[in-house]
Amino acid sequence: MSKTYLIKNASILGADTADILIENGSISQIGENIESNNAETIDASGLVALPGLVDLHTHLREPGHEDAETVETGTRAAALGGYTAVFAMANSNPVADTAGVVEQVMELGKDSGWVKVQPIGAVTADLKGERLSEIGAMAHSRAAVRVFSDDGMCVFDPAIMRRALEYVKTFDGVVAQHAQEPRLTANAQMNEGKVSAELGLAGWPAVAEESIIARDVLLAEHVGSRLHICHLSTKGSVEIVRWAKERGIDVTAEVTPHHLLLTDEMVRTYDPVYKVNPPLRTQEDVEALREAVADGTIDIIGTDHAPHPLESEDCEWACAANGMTGLEQALSIVQQTLVDTGLIGWKDVARIMSTKPAEIGRITDQGRPLEQGEPANIVLVDPAAQRTIEPMEQATKGKNNPYRGMTVPGEVRATFFHGHPTVLDAQLATPVARS
Repeated sequence: MSKTYLIKNASILGADTADILIENGSISQIGENIESNNAETIDASGLVALPGLVDLHTHLREPGHEDAETVETGTRAAALGGYTAVFAMANSNPVADTAGVVEQVMELGKDSGWVKVQPIGAVTADLKGERLSEIGAMAHSRAAVRVFSDDGMCVFDPAIMRRALEYVKTFDGVVAQHAQEPRLTANAQMNEGKVSAELGLAGWPAVAEESIIARDVLLAEHVGSRLHICHLSTKGSVEIVRWAKERGIDVTAEVTPHHLLLTDEMVRTYDPVYKVNPPLRTQEDVEALREAVADGTIDIIGTDHAPHPLESEDCEWACAANGMTGLEQALSIVQQTLVDTGLIGWKDVARIMSTKPAEIGRITDQGRPLEQGEPANIVLVDPAAQRTIEPMEQATKGKNNPYRGMTVPGEVRATFFHGHPTVLDAQLATPVARS
């Protein structure tokens, strides 16, 4: 039988203060001056209560790349970051392109127990872009896959993309596109612009992303299907998505925390930790992305948590792998770039980091409001805290963290997953009094 917890004096979504009683994995009461004789009490004074965070874009690497990450280490990192659900991308080995592999990933998540792990299925077999994967079998498997993506690779063939959109429409699925025209980005090392010209590095032009997004929103409109844009990174992409939404096209988009904070100026250090796909863009792009989150053009925050073994990053720039970790800092970066700047409030954070990603991914037990009768998936964050990032102290195996050495605001003090505290600061809790 699960324990009972009484969270006292939490600021619900950064607004009114209330108590939350957790019993049998659910919120049994929420209001003022709640008392319980058999509950462990959590003093949440000064803390903001949010629904457990949901990441639509996580690379857990297992099966096949356990040297970079495992479901156990990745989901532990997620819990420390305030997450209660993550969607695991398909680029494992073997690729998650069959019912058997997605069910394996789901079971690994259940065994770990830190968060809900919802597998994402590949759009094409072995991510090669040549023929569709076993989309129907994955959708009707025990994993009930509803999000399909070749992330890391673009579904560049428009005919295959159209067929994928038509297929997922039959069961209310969504194709999550990694927007990158491969012929425009061959051998690219960083964002194409002033900095790439000065450094002499091959550029990744914004139009390589924008052209695929423009094509795909039109395909989605033609088919009448759902489309999601992964890790949108340019001002032009924002404008295309905004136009598509105004036109009534069923498109959603995500942005990563690192694209809200970092720019291509970081590449001047030649530190491989700043090598990522899509690349870090310009300050103008960063400002456009922040504004797009604030006005709703960009729907959600997706971490694109991409751990790599140390040897994949401890090398010269051209040989380094693309990718950054970020599950454990995502909420802090969102606070720094969006909340503390006044662009959004904590209620908006709940929407873009919990409610909306759960809705896009069609999982019904996550992203729920903090109300009586709802699952007790809750994160308590201290917005006044300051912390300096030290990658070697993180739960993730990946130490390729772009925020290392930075002092960032906010810290997760507790994470409850279906009523169980996967994270709980010892200073908050008062044990049950025994007679």
